[in-house]
Amino acid sequence: MVSLRGWQSFPEQLPEFDPDHTPETPEELFLAWLTEAGEHVLAPHAVTLSTVDADGAPDARVVILKNVDEDGWAVATSSESPKGQQLAANPRAALTFFWPGRGRQVRVRGLVVPAAPEVSAADFLDRPPASRAEAYVGHQSEVLSDPAKLAEAAEAAADWVAENPDVAPETWTRYLIQPESVEFWQASHDRQHLRVRYRREPSGWVRERLWP
Repeated sequence: MVSLRGWQSFPEQLPEFDPDHTPETPEELFLAWLTEAGEHVLAPHAVTLSTVDADGAPDARVVILKNVDEDGWAVATSSESPKGQQLAANPRAALTFFWPGRGRQVRVRGLVVPAAPEVSAADFLDRPPASRAEAYVGHQSEVLSDPAKLAEAAEAAADWVAENPDVAPETWTRYLIQPESVEFWQASHDRQHLRVRYRREPSGWVRERLWP
């Protein structure tokens, strides 16, 4: 086995972060970090979405962040997918962003609600044709016994999308994670990592420094 201690974790030059001077809302700070990350790393909008299955076991996968605003942090998938079914049964989730090239991590935890049907439909129709066809293939995470069936289903789905360019499946759903807490983590080479947590209270957001 290779040594797990020999690999470099973060670049020598890390961005500055002053935890004593942060904006009032986590959305403001996140968008600033996201924009900065986009100048240095690939797929800065890729995020790990964590849910809980029927047995209470955690489940996680990487998806794409669609939007961040006062309504919530948006991701999208079919309501018939494993993650869609898990969110229907237990509408709580966590999002984890990790940008090793900047030594930064953002963690979001909160309740999840589906967006309005017209918002979900618009989300689907904004996808490229190939991505829309992929959604119509279906059977996500089911056992594939014959790869030829995937090719057949993909071809049929592409034909359907070409013939129905303005139709979105009713199962396509944009989910809004409405955060109860958002934590920002900035790596430091002296191991005194900087952590700031925004915690939602009835009166608004409370900002707290955390131990590394």
